[in-house]
Amino acid sequence: QVQLVESGGGLVQAGGSLRLSCAASGSICSINVMGWYRQAPGKQRELVAIITSGGVPNYGDSVKGRFTISRDNVKNTVDLQMNILNPEDTAVYFCNVITFRKTVFWGQGTQVTVSS
Repeated sequence: QVQLVESGGGLVQAGGSLRLSCAASGSICSINVMGWYRQAPGKQRELVAIITSGGVPNYGDSVKGRFTISRDNVKNTVDLQMNILNPEDTAVYFCNVITFRKTVFWGQGTQVTVSS
């Protein structure tokens, strides 16, 4: 089992920045991919960014060039730096990990609200 705790959400004006952080605990040696997804009201959950155990990132098209994902394999954390936020980024952001056995774990989610 892997437990995930997110932090860093909140309210920000359009054009501003926020940084999300997710700390993993439990069976951390089993973690392969770490990342972030988001879900806005009435919409499906979508990929924001993921990063492999080797540090290779992949971003959703809507956040490329604005968001940066990073990972600390010693602290077992994954962070998401979000810049140039716009109201369309408003959503609940979920931390996600996939183990080497392809088991998926989710955090409880953190709200990000961008005002216009």
